[in-house]
Amino acid sequence: MICFASFPATSDASGSYGTTRHHPDVEDDVRMDLDEDDFEEGVQRLTVPGESITSSHAFMRGHGTYVDDEEVIASVAGTVERVNKLITVRAVRSRYNPEVGDLVVGRITEVQPRRWKVDANSRQDAVLMLSSVNLPGGVQRRKLESDELQMRTFFEEGDLLVAEVQAFFADGAMSLHTRSLRYGKLRNGQLVTVPPILIRRLKSHFVSLPCGVDLILGLNGYIWVSKHVKQSDQEGEEGFDAEAVYSNKNDEIDDATRAAIARVSNIIKVLASHFVPLTDAVLLEAYEWAVDQENSVKDLLADETGENLVASIGLGIRP
Repeated sequence: MICFASFPATSDASGSYGTTRHHPDVEDDVRMDLDEDDFEEGVQRLTVPGESITSSHAFMRGHGTYVDDEEVIASVAGTVERVNKLITVRAVRSRYNPEVGDLVVGRITEVQPRRWKVDANSRQDAVLMLSSVNLPGGVQRRKLESDELQMRTFFEEGDLLVAEVQAFFADGAMSLHTRSLRYGKLRNGQLVTVPPILIRRLKSHFVSLPCGVDLILGLNGYIWVSKHVKQSDQEGEEGFDAEAVYSNKNDEIDDATRAAIARVSNIIKVLASHFVPLTDAVLLEAYEWAVDQENSVKDLLADETGENLVASIGLGIRP
């Protein structure tokens, strides 16, 4: 016979685990009292685990926080964000947390029956179904067995693409689609990776700079920097050129455009290294400053030049 005996908890154990323990570097009387002025546009506040943010009577706790002794306390290191009375903390380093409608840049990792696996910098690979892409002959036509046999003529391993989050599967993986003519395979540029927290949600994540460079700011932290391409005025079947959309061959790029792409890429790297949130206005201001300084593309990566660039913009994270 098997007998189970319960052992009473000791007073030491109950005393050590019965109360919330804060980070030793955080004083008990330190509180980041928040008001309207603490959430000015372009200004973010950095917090650490165990730091008291505000009173739980005035605000509601969100992700990255918990309530202890009637105070909202940060549970992760990150930036404090407020939506009305809801306080959340976005972790400084974390995987991308997708939402329906997000614009993402990804890389094809595997071709499977009637679907592609896509690396979108999330906790698991995304899925792009064959039924969710534009195919020759019209976007509304039924996908046939012949289309499944030719899947690698559309996307193959290593291809980069821009897509939109359409839905989520039962296991949490996101389902993508490229039905818009603005989505699809990416060419004529280079990929820059930044922390996803630095990408602000904008009205449009397709940015065109006056230097002849286009940007696609993926909310998953992948940014595509490429030469400017004029968008076709036609939509639908008449404006769909399958050979051009799914081509793996880059166009001819002149030296001036190559230098502009490299300059913009280095600017993004510098801003990301100083944890500056990236928006179309910030990137345009940074590019204009770099042109005025007449620095070479390589000089932008120097520590002193990077610090001067960030100082000229005046944005960043405040503790």
